[in-house]
Amino acid sequence: MAAEKPEQGKVKRESIDRQAYWRSQIRRTIGLLIIWAVVGFGLSILGVEFLNGFTFNNMPLGFWMAQQGAIIVFVLLILSYAILTQRAEAE
Repeated sequence: MAAEKPEQGKVKRESIDRQAYWRSQIRRTIGLLIIWAVVGFGLSILGVEFLNGFTFNNMPLGFWMAQQGAIIVFVLLILSYAILTQRAEAE
């Protein structure tokens, strides 16, 4: 017997869906990396003088963001990425 050939329409639709999936995945990744850069570099290094005007738990906020806040935001971004990717794959 001859092997069944996939329908042309189905193959084309599959490749379009795959392209759309990766386009949204790259957009999501770039967005989360921008947030990470703003928090990790912007707030922790460039904005430290401004943030040191505030305190958090009896510590200057700039110091806290550099030591703890950036790490917490990074972990939350990883969690967000996992949840958003799982939702995208479920569609």
